Amino acid sequence: MITAIKGGRAWWIAPTFKMAEVGWRPMAATAMQFPKVEIRLVDRMIVFPGGGSVTVRSAEDPDKLRGDSLDLAVFDEAAYIKPEAWTHAVRPTLTDRHGKAMFFSTPAGRNHFWEKYQNGIRQENGWQSWLFPTSANPLMDPEEIEAAKRLLPEMIFRQEYLAEFVDDQGGVFRRVQEAAILSPQDPQPNRQYIAGVDVAASVDFTVVSVFDVESKEMVYLDRFNRVDYPVLIDRLDSVYKRYHLDSMVVESNSIGRPVIDELVTRGLNIVPFNTTSATKQSIIQSLQSAFENGQIRVLNDPVLVGELLSFEAKRNASGSFSYSAPDGMHDDCVMSLAIAWSGMKEQVTVIKNPFYEY
Repeated sequence: MITAIKGGRAWWIAPTFKMAEVGWRPMAATAMQFPKVEIRLVDRMIVFPGGGSVTVRSAEDPDKLRGDSLDLAVFDEAAYIKPEAWTHAVRPTLTDRHGKAMFFSTPAGRNHFWEKYQNGIRQENGWQSWLFPTSANPLMDPEEIEAAKRLLPEMIFRQEYLAEFVDDQGGVFRRVQEAAILSPQDPQPNRQYIAGVDVAASVDFTVVSVFDVESKEMVYLDRFNRVDYPVLIDRLDSVYKRYHLDSMVVESNSIGRPVIDELVTRGLNIVPFNTTSATKQSIIQSLQSAFENGQIRVLNDPVLVGELLSFEAKRNASGSFSYSAPDGMHDDCVMSLAIAWSGMKEQVTVIKNPFYEY
């Protein structure tokens, strides 16, 4: 309503007419407290003295959301609204007035709302994301939440009360959230570490994943892009020396080859990894097995978890699988993790490093 009070045009959009009524009632009651406000019951529209307005709309027919020019669009229970309501109808209405949009919702699997949430997690230009469980509401009784936890199926409780995107159907990696429980760790004495590196080209990200070989726990993640070549080399060199690595497995495709050559000239033990459809299938399936069998634990990093949960597989005519991120998303963290896990599995013996002073 602040946008409308300031003279702007705002819409509150709900999945159905009935759900729109739920938003309309408290909005109209609040508007009655302002002088000279016009409340149009038939149109579900509130007009303020300065000419601003807020209208409650239904998204049941996305085509009916076309045509106006808006300063703000708020999508209530956005996960349950057809995606074209945003892409085809409302998004163009914000262009003329440089408007903004907000999306609120209980999760509903990894659908279009999940993809928007990931935009903010990845810090895509113009996007921000937040996640609030029911317990973050100070008006909620903690005992009521505990009662719901005891009574509801786990998946329902995690979605409705913890605000988790729990739909694993069709995903490559399962039990991800069970494994993503770690925080970054500094190098420890007498531990052996190995790193896997997915080297970026253009808009993708270079990602470094470091594992403790003995515990099979991920201890460090570095993700960056759009850096000069010397900076990229220095960052990989820094990780190598900080964790006193015995080896670093680096993807050799594309710009990876000159990166490897430069690191080798610095005296580092670099193991090239050539990504082909066959080798990618092998390391992804190995990582997939590690998650399903509880053999791996990784950092609770939102970008990493998001990539793992959204990673897709498609069966080819030959019977093999091809793996990738959904269109418009990244899989650099997944590939770095898979390369590191593969490199760690190749370790036949564990030779513990001395812990150097630094």
